[in-house]
Amino acid sequence: MSPRTLRVAGPVILAVTALAAAIVALVYGGGADALLVGDPGPVVRWGLPIANLGVNLGAAAMAGSLVLALFALRAGDTEFDTALDLASIGAAVFTISAGATGYLTFLNAFNATPSADAVFGQQLGRFLLDLDLGRAWLITTLAGAVMTVLAFAVRSWTSTLLVGILGLAAIVPMATTSHDGAAANHTAAVTTLALHIVGAAVWLGGLVLLVVLRASSTPQRMAHVLPRYSSIALVAFIVVALSGYARAALGLGSWEALLSAYGVIIVVKVAALLAIGVLGALYRRRLISRMGEVTAARTFWSLIALELAFMGIASGAAAALARTAPPIGDIPITDPTPAETLTGSPLPPELGLTQWLTVWDIDLLWVLVCGFALFFYLAGTVRLHRRGDAWPIYRTISWCAGILLLFWVVCGPVAAYENYLFSIHMVGHMLLTMAIPLLLVPGAPVTLAARAIRKRDDGTRGGREWILWTVHTPVARVLTNPLVAAALFIGSLWVFYYTDIFRWALNDHLGHLWMIAHFVITGYLFVQSLIGIDPVPYRLPYPFRLILLIGIMAMHAFFGISIMSQSGLMLADWFGSMGRTWGVPPLEDQYIGGGVAWSVGEIPTLILAIAVAIQWSRNDDRAQRRRDRHVDRVGDDELDAYNARLAALADQDARVDAGTGGTVTRPPATPRG
Repeated sequence: MSPRTLRVAGPVILAVTALAAAIVALVYGGGADALLVGDPGPVVRWGLPIANLGVNLGAAAMAGSLVLALFALRAGDTEFDTALDLASIGAAVFTISAGATGYLTFLNAFNATPSADAVFGQQLGRFLLDLDLGRAWLITTLAGAVMTVLAFAVRSWTSTLLVGILGLAAIVPMATTSHDGAAANHTAAVTTLALHIVGAAVWLGGLVLLVVLRASSTPQRMAHVLPRYSSIALVAFIVVALSGYARAALGLGSWEALLSAYGVIIVVKVAALLAIGVLGALYRRRLISRMGEVTAARTFWSLIALELAFMGIASGAAAALARTAPPIGDIPITDPTPAETLTGSPLPPELGLTQWLTVWDIDLLWVLVCGFALFFYLAGTVRLHRRGDAWPIYRTISWCAGILLLFWVVCGPVAAYENYLFSIHMVGHMLLTMAIPLLLVPGAPVTLAARAIRKRDDGTRGGREWILWTVHTPVARVLTNPLVAAALFIGSLWVFYYTDIFRWALNDHLGHLWMIAHFVITGYLFVQSLIGIDPVPYRLPYPFRLILLIGIMAMHAFFGISIMSQSGLMLADWFGSMGRTWGVPPLEDQYIGGGVAWSVGEIPTLILAIAVAIQWSRNDDRAQRRRDRHVDRVGDDELDAYNARLAALADQDARVDAGTGGTVTRPPATPRG
């Protein structure tokens, strides 16, 4: 198949197979069958999943093109501009399809009859503005419209990065429309679906962009682009596979449910994804390195066309699954407990020693974050070792311990109990903002990335280039300033607990994710500004670092005492309304939480102060050794003369400050030798 033919045939293959798979799955699974009561009509029953399919394909073209452009192409080149044009086209399809999906969802949910009268318009307006489902599709549509314009308008590195982040964020609201699983699993369903959609979009969109670029790019350029896309696709495949498994488990509930129509469609989708994975492994291991051979190139692009067909089958099956009822059985109707009303989950058992060791509340997002953080760090150390470069073992141990502690906090007993007990919430906070950064910073991940990731020499930006760009931006220079980092570190305590942000973190899973990321980042910046191995623009002299730490310890202790002194319960309508019959009363639990912030929270700060003192001592020892080596080289007389000149210079500076003048010849910055 010629490049220009594939450029047109590739998207056609994807669209046709996706539409055919969706129609077959809808017929087989009954997703488009007429309802016995309140049937919205065939237009809505068939149009809604097809419009949803358009949303998914448009999101893929939008997000996948931007991600591949940022990591494989060079700004200013024709290929880069083509990627942004394809992203703009994908965003336009995404916008139109999202608008149609929102409209058809309204007709389906309320069995409304379209009309031009004011009543219908008012009902539609209330649906889009007042209900979560309507707002999700309204936000998605508006975000797609903004993306359509921005992706067409921007062309520089930084603006494309910002648009790419916005494009990935525009996909997330769709996940909130999920109804997989029971109500208690709604948060897990939303998280897994969001990861699934984003991973599939990056994977599929990058593949479509490869097909589009082939006709206008040279074989030499494609030889560089293909391995980079293959790496992105491998990460996306892992995300899609894990999130797909978790989502299927929530929807099916048991292995017997695989025999249902819903289960069979899932099996077809899984088979398609596995086939894509096999094809990806085949051309990654055997064909990409031989793209200079005509036979290998033809085989590769033939496999790409086949992969697009499997992608279409998986996309069509996914669209049909959204309209197919999962076989979770009849859910008994019971009055929710106060804890279920507030959190969506039943009250856990009383917290004891056994629960500290056995209770888990797994969040797939943090499983992936921690897993990739461990894998890439260890892969970097292995690469340095194979190259013959040394990397201290204590750095690796410290980083791995920090990531494992992070996983335990966000997926273990702290995560399971923090919404019910203020004291456990405070334990998690102290670990996130103080203990975990104290382990992560000595790992020096930026230094490792700069040494281990291969440097690009073709003007594109890979992982190394983007990391170094990030740490050298003006924003990073401000945030890593010790005074700014300290203000964020201690100020976050007061702002979080004494504003509605605390309530947001408890009520909304997005707020909970923000809380975790914010506390880890602010703690990391503060520790990095004091003892970090990775370079920062400015660090305070050691005496001032200790003074700053003493001030932080005092303010931290005062924060804990302020909570312990509270006569009323913070968020009484939350912690005081759980219906908890075990453990201490909520107000006493709050007092314990303040004690945790005051006492236990000071331990990492004390360790940090000791680390600063040790670094100070070692720095003085190194300076003394350098001084001794200089004495051995130049003798005492020259060193005494050098010190005399330094003393004269200090005296001159003092006279200038006093207004008496005076000149002294300045010595060099350091003695020669």
